[in-house]
Amino acid sequence: MPMTAQQKIGSLLETAVPAFSVEEARAVAQNIFELDAVVSELSGERDRNFHLRVNEAEHYVLKVSNAAEDPQVTDFQTKALLHVASVDASLPVPRVIRTCGGKTEWVLNRPGEESRIVRVLTFLQGNPLHRATSSVALRRSIGSHLARLDLALRDFSHPAANHELMWDLKHASRIRDLLVHIPDAAQRGLAEGFLDNFEAHVVPVLPRLRTQVIHNDLNPYNVLVSGDDPDRVAGIIDFGDMVQTPVINNLAIAAAYQPTSLDHPLAGVADLVAAYNALLPLEPGEIDILFDLIATRMVLTVGITGWRAARYPENRDYILRNNPQAWAGLQRFTLLSRAEAQAYLHRACQGEN
Repeated sequence: MPMTAQQKIGSLLETAVPAFSVEEARAVAQNIFELDAVVSELSGERDRNFHLRVNEAEHYVLKVSNAAEDPQVTDFQTKALLHVASVDASLPVPRVIRTCGGKTEWVLNRPGEESRIVRVLTFLQGNPLHRATSSVALRRSIGSHLARLDLALRDFSHPAANHELMWDLKHASRIRDLLVHIPDAAQRGLAEGFLDNFEAHVVPVLPRLRTQVIHNDLNPYNVLVSGDDPDRVAGIIDFGDMVQTPVINNLAIAAAYQPTSLDHPLAGVADLVAAYNALLPLEPGEIDILFDLIATRMVLTVGITGWRAARYPENRDYILRNNPQAWAGLQRFTLLSRAEAQAYLHRACQGEN
């Protein structure tokens, strides 16, 4: 019997974040990573995360992995950060902090529990994008930083790069049966229609698309804006959803969180796309399906998070934080035909909008 979407999401999304106290985090930081820090808890969907403040200039994140996370996947994320640092040292992404023994991670073993991997990364300073005022210059900064990140990861490989991830856009069809959890019939139909477009126009060309390791989650909580310059990206964080997939998916994901309430539903997207294309030129076939992919990311947002929020109501606000924008975006996208959207994005890449 075929697996349902819920089953395919797997134990990682179904397993609650690990239990770990501030006091335990402080002890591990000091004893294992030699960091005497003030510790506070951070939000997280899968891992347990803590902010470590050593002094005004030194801030870190201690991450306790979910028990269902494959250790190879955690190693994949760590190795990717090390690779980016070696290729583009000025790119503002977290840096890996080693243990007092020189390791990039430490294994936590507690009686009666599965082993968990603990890592420490630098904590980047800046204002989360969702709190910043959107501007043409900021959107272009996002596009250029994303292109630099994709260029930095272009030659990176790892045995776990092809791990299964429901947030991987190429697997979007798997969430169709989750859409039944959307209570509003009109909204459900809207999501189903854009998923139909994905299956009709994107799935047939997937085998021909350029693929590589990508960040895969450039949402407004994972982009930091400079406190001194509100038009400049100061950080890209949370590499927990990295995967090997078509590189155009990374741009589509970032574009799905750009404002759609401007004069044209794709005006905000166009700023980001033009800046990205200037550094990492898109292929015509990638531009042709970009609109479909942006909408599909919005469908993934409302489908997966709606289902998870019902399962974990105590974390509902965090899980659903991006839903209102996704629904607004899908609604605005209905104002465009697919051909109109394609033409607009091709003009953006040519600098004509």
